[in-house]
Amino acid sequence: MGKRIVIALGGNALGNNLPEQMIAVRQTARAIVDLIEQGHEVVIAHGNGPQVGMIQNAMTELTRSNPEKYIPCPLSVCVAMSQGYIGYDLQNALREEMLSRGIQKGVATVLTQVEVDANDPAFSKPTKPIGAFMTKEEADVLVKERDYSVVEDAGRGYRRVVASPRPQSIVEIQSIQDMVDAGLVVIACGGGGIPVFKTEGFHLKGAAAVIDKDFAASCLARQLDADCLIILTAVEKVAIHFGKPDVQWLSELTPDVARQYIADGEFAPGSMLPKVQAALEFAESKPGRTALITLLEKAREGIAGETGTQIHL
Repeated sequence: MGKRIVIALGGNALGNNLPEQMIAVRQTARAIVDLIEQGHEVVIAHGNGPQVGMIQNAMTELTRSNPEKYIPCPLSVCVAMSQGYIGYDLQNALREEMLSRGIQKGVATVLTQVEVDANDPAFSKPTKPIGAFMTKEEADVLVKERDYSVVEDAGRGYRRVVASPRPQSIVEIQSIQDMVDAGLVVIACGGGGIPVFKTEGFHLKGAAAVIDKDFAASCLARQLDADCLIILTAVEKVAIHFGKPDVQWLSELTPDVARQYIADGEFAPGSMLPKVQAALEFAESKPGRTALITLLEKAREGIAGETGTQIHL
């Protein structure tokens, strides 16, 4: 019997620019359709690091070149743009791959907002660099005029930094649920989702933040009552003592062991740590749920229990 699977695609599955993306999504589509062909329901979340950076830089240059005509583009809008054009390439690649195998399924990209807590501590300590490098003079202007937070980046100039709050809920979850129930392959929570928080009444306001796509995928998987969360990365398995002679590749992790490894500092922040934390959140959320961390091309074998790192109760 098929499982309901949420897949979190890393940046390596999408390329770093438009030509690379068009090539990368074809390979990505083949691996995903392998799972669909086995009868699984598949929902796809993805990162957008290179893409949203490119959009942000383009918008910044446009504003610099003609500030009287163009106003700054909010980061939330840049995330929305990235969702649209990544979804465009990815859904077409999935559609073509399914049709080539005789699979008649619709594919849809959902422009997805993800609610965050306006009081999340991350907002008081922004750490995520975005956008172009600036001189100190340019950075000082943005701090004064737009209240940006900026940091000096290893002698290369100054960059804006924004918060990376934890996702609380998926705003479009009912639409996504209805599409999955109708048999569609759904692409959602692109780039971690468009971060928003509630203001007065029903209004949602875009936040100057970025959401980690693995935490967003975990939140999506829990709200969809998925059986499995697959976090795809650049290695086949999670390791302890990574990069050392005594490296150990792990096939299975219990939550208690995973937490101990986290406490011991075994997983690098900004790399494997959020993947393990997001997997742990999902695996502990309900008995019978399994999180898998592995390579894109090993997803099918991972679901069969033949490779990857599985985290479950």
